[in-house]
Amino acid sequence: MNTLDKFDLAILGELQADARLTNAELAQRVGLSAAPCWRRVRALEESGFIKGYHAEIDRHKIGLGVLAFVRLDADRSTGGLTREMEAAIAQIPEVVACHYISGTGTFELQVVARDLDSFSHFARNVLLNLPNVKDMHTSFSLGEVKASGALPLAHLGPLGPLGKNSK
Repeated sequence: MNTLDKFDLAILGELQADARLTNAELAQRVGLSAAPCWRRVRALEESGFIKGYHAEIDRHKIGLGVLAFVRLDADRSTGGLTREMEAAIAQIPEVVACHYISGTGTFELQVVARDLDSFSHFARNVLLNLPNVKDMHTSFSLGEVKASGALPLAHLGPLGPLGKNSK
């Protein structure tokens, strides 16, 4: 699957809004019958456009009131040391997102914790002890303005991701 047509875009949009839709509900919303809709969803999954399905959990309801943005600076940016740092970060459940960044710093992490005391303990005992960490800078979320996992699709318009007409 190299291109996306209007039905594929509609399927992606509907599933981003509600991944629990039945195939029949999804088919009705996008204007297809059930069998072609199911085949398209499977093709989107197999080609990697749909990476998976998950429940969005309210972190406050499960007692994770702190969201911190942590920039970690590496002591040295050699390939082996950076990969070692990446592997260690990937194993930490409290790190809910990590990006290798440009500019100042090496990694930007999103970290959740119960409260400031537990974050402080975590930062001192886990983050600062990661391999190759030189420095750490932390900012705390004071409130979420927008926290959506849905990606915009409008830029795909009538053209697929490879710039070809999808008709």
